[in-house]
Amino acid sequence: QVQLVESGGGLVQPGGSLTLSCVVSGIIFKIYSMGWYRQAPGKQRELVADINSGGMTNYADSVKGRFTISRDNDKNTVYLQLNSLNSEDTAVYYCAADWIILPTPHKDAYWGQGTQVTVSS
Repeated sequence: QVQLVESGGGLVQPGGSLTLSCVVSGIIFKIYSMGWYRQAPGKQRELVADINSGGMTNYADSVKGRFTISRDNDKNTVYLQLNSLNSEDTAVYYCAADWIILPTPHKDAYWGQGTQVTVSS
C-alpha cells in the first residue's frame, strides 16, 4: 500500500517560514519524481515545486527564491522549505509521487492527504 503523509503545516505570520515534510512508503522512493502542489480556496491545484530522481528541481515563478524542495532518499522523505511567506501562499499543500511530475495534477500519481498552510497576522 502506497502512503504519502505530509506534515509541518500551520499558521504563520507574513514573512515567516515553515518546513513541510512528506514521508513516503510502499514505493521505491528513490526512483520517483516528487512534487509539491497547493490548492487555495476556489482555485485549481497548482504545481509549486518538483524534484526528480536525480535531484534536479523546478519551481513555479511565484515561489522562486523563497521555497526550496529537497529529498532524502535514505528517509523516503521530500521536504519543502517555505520562506518569506505571504497571504497568497495560504493553501493546502499536497505532495505527489510519479514518474514525471506534470504542471497539471495527474490523477494516476500517488497523493498525500494535504497539510494546511495559513499565512496571517
